[in-house]
Amino acid sequence: MTDPVTSTSPTLHPNGEPRLETALLAGGCFWGMQDLIRKIPGVVRTDVGYTGGALPEPRYHDVKTGRTGHAEAVRVVFDPKQLSYAELLEKWFFRMHDPTTKDRQGNDVGTQYRSAIWPLSPEQRATAEQVIARVNASGKWRNPVVTELAEPGAYTPAEDYHQDYLEKNPGGYTCHFLRD
Repeated sequence: MTDPVTSTSPTLHPNGEPRLETALLAGGCFWGMQDLIRKIPGVVRTDVGYTGGALPEPRYHDVKTGRTGHAEAVRVVFDPKQLSYAELLEKWFFRMHDPTTKDRQGNDVGTQYRSAIWPLSPEQRATAEQVIARVNASGKWRNPVVTELAEPGAYTPAEDYHQDYLEKNPGGYTCHFLRD
């Protein structure tokens, strides 16, 4: 069940103001990313899935090979009045994984574990470019940020057993933690 990207655009109030916004992010294994992201004030809901590849209707057994072009991703629905897109990226996303390692997070290696942002609007793209520049200029990382900034494609929610995995399996594997 692939979701078209348009289904992730902001929900609007009757007066036209954004009510909720959606971000599509990848930074390694989606279990750990989702577990950290769901706890951020202003995040309304999350789910994990696959995006960035060409195979229609990808499943985990396809994506885990690293041959489909898909990344394990987290779809984040948030309230922009409580959490801006820039804060989500700068204060959280770039702290919960190493954005300088290409196609790798911890023991997870392959393109399916790459660092990527799929902006869902021109405003998100401009913000992501600005945040990447700030993170690079900060000196926090010894190497340059290699986070992919790509056009969104189809997003396919992952199988049910991947959704909220670390809540269901508190001792499960994760290589994600918040870095200072």
